[in-house]
Amino acid sequence: MKKNNAQRPPRPKFEKGKNPIARTFKMLVGFYPVLFPLAVVCIIFSAATSAIPALFQQEVLASIEKWFTTGNWEAAKEEIIPMIILLASLYLISIICITAQSQLMAYMTQGFLDKMRRKMFGGMQDLPIKYFDTNKHGDIMSHYTNDIDTLRQLVSQSIPALIQSGIIVTVVFSIMLYFSIWMTLLLVLGVFAMMLVSKKIGGGSAKYFVRQQKAMGKNEGFVQEMMNGQKVVKVFCHENDSQKDFDKINEQLYEDSFKAHAYANSLGPIIMNIGNIMYVLVAMVGGLFLLSGLPNLSLSGKVFSISILVPFLNMTKQFTGNINTVSQQVNSIAMGMAGAQRIFALMDEAAEADDGYVTLVNAEVSEDGSIKESDVRTGKWAWKHPHSDGSLTYTLLKGDVTLEEVDFAYEEGKDVLHNISVYAKPGQKVAFVGATGAGKTTITNLINRFYDIADGKIRYDGININKIKKSDLRRSLGIVLQETNLFTGTVMDNIRYGRLDATDEECIEAARLSGADDFITRLPKGYNTELSNNGSNLSQGQRQLIAIARAAVADPPVMILDEATSSIDTRTEAIVQRGMDKLMEGRTVFVIAHRLSTVMNSDVIMVLDHGRIIERGDHKKLIEEKGTYYQLYTGAFELE
Repeated sequence: MKKNNAQRPPRPKFEKGKNPIARTFKMLVGFYPVLFPLAVVCIIFSAATSAIPALFQQEVLASIEKWFTTGNWEAAKEEIIPMIILLASLYLISIICITAQSQLMAYMTQGFLDKMRRKMFGGMQDLPIKYFDTNKHGDIMSHYTNDIDTLRQLVSQSIPALIQSGIIVTVVFSIMLYFSIWMTLLLVLGVFAMMLVSKKIGGGSAKYFVRQQKAMGKNEGFVQEMMNGQKVVKVFCHENDSQKDFDKINEQLYEDSFKAHAYANSLGPIIMNIGNIMYVLVAMVGGLFLLSGLPNLSLSGKVFSISILVPFLNMTKQFTGNINTVSQQVNSIAMGMAGAQRIFALMDEAAEADDGYVTLVNAEVSEDGSIKESDVRTGKWAWKHPHSDGSLTYTLLKGDVTLEEVDFAYEEGKDVLHNISVYAKPGQKVAFVGATGAGKTTITNLINRFYDIADGKIRYDGININKIKKSDLRRSLGIVLQETNLFTGTVMDNIRYGRLDATDEECIEAARLSGADDFITRLPKGYNTELSNNGSNLSQGQRQLIAIARAAVADPPVMILDEATSSIDTRTEAIVQRGMDKLMEGRTVFVIAHRLSTVMNSDVIMVLDHGRIIERGDHKKLIEEKGTYYQLYTGAFELE
């Protein structure tokens, strides 16, 4: 039996439909409720420090004007030196704040990405099989690479830059109003022009960045598909056609990327030149103010003079410069929004529904047949069934599987299975034969609850499997698939994957049972040989033998063998079959096979055709009936 002690964090709840940037910001604050506000304080202080020199400059220039007027340098010096010392002190503190901010943001950015990947992967683990059947794996991988990288730029660069520029613009604008309302209104006209340009060009940029991220995911999905099927591509000489298909997808990525960056890269220079124009206008209008002696309207009540115009020009440059800084972040913000949108779309995918409440527990069976739960592994298992009145009942796990008049469709209105009834008693071997697409594998997928039935019932030891918690249901089932998946690690690790608490001796015994021990001991490091890239350093048959050993070490009461020996030659199959016979003793076994020699000794053989069971019985009975099975066995027509 499999036992997995690893506990994943619960699937997080996300606010579907919320702005992706706002959601990102909210999650960042949620992850770092103390550090993030501290970093913001550092940003605010350093930003304000860079904005207030205009006040000091005005006071210094005013003191110098007095000095020229009165000729009293000592009085001017007493005013200027304390301001210089204060400004230098503020700059020193600002340097400390900037250093602290950069270290905090670096720490929070990497921590944020780490937590996001964990949440993405944890959520992905809970998705139904259908999601992976209907989405390209390369596109899913793109969420963990390209999309997550856009968040890195957003968190580490764009958010701090926006906060800093926002503070500087606010402080500078306030100082401008303090000095001269007329001159500030002139600058506001330039700001409106900048906003119109940013809305027009920035909107186009964001639209194409979203398209770029989608095209990038499609591009990576195609590349991953071609890498997996490279042998097929070469065998059928499809290199040129594959290149043409890739060129089409890559051309779309190029066009979307070009338009996105063309918009984004043109925004900065346009904003910068609007700022230069505003600088010239402020200088000209300020000069006219000085020459004409027009009255100044300000919050300070000061007369407009050269001591106000000079810092006002500097503030104009600083004001428009920071707006330009914000515009330069449009690129990262748009990419971050597109990446966050895709990441949250993955996170918002509905988790696999599981309303089961019957669980699997270790059981102790007393002499009178009563069952009680055990805290230690006993080798026997029972279904723990809580009832609405608070009582508990225990049903010994035997492996009695029944399908009653089951209908199923992957897509509504397109039935794949019709009125399927199967009765597999404990210890029986039930075989499914039929042409590809007849529905054999679909039946086993329904027993695992990879998909839920449309109509009918599936019972396990008399319990409707909808009531059984999916993880516990699957722990009670062993499965060997036609397509073998081996993971990076040693041969021993891959066998132990069937039951994580299995000892080395139990894994070796399972390998002997399946017939894998012979070739494993001849590997360079035996059971400690490292496997990678889905066991590409092994033959297909060897990989299949390890998969069979993995199922054997799980020691489940029900075993599903889906073309388990399809990749093994006839001689090796005879060796494996002996081990399989031992493995199947006392277990309920479902066998799917094209080789009829594999199913001949089954208790029940079911012949499927277009999702219906057209014949059932043991080998002898079906041969005597001389129907479809007889024709298959005698070679009158092929399964395929």
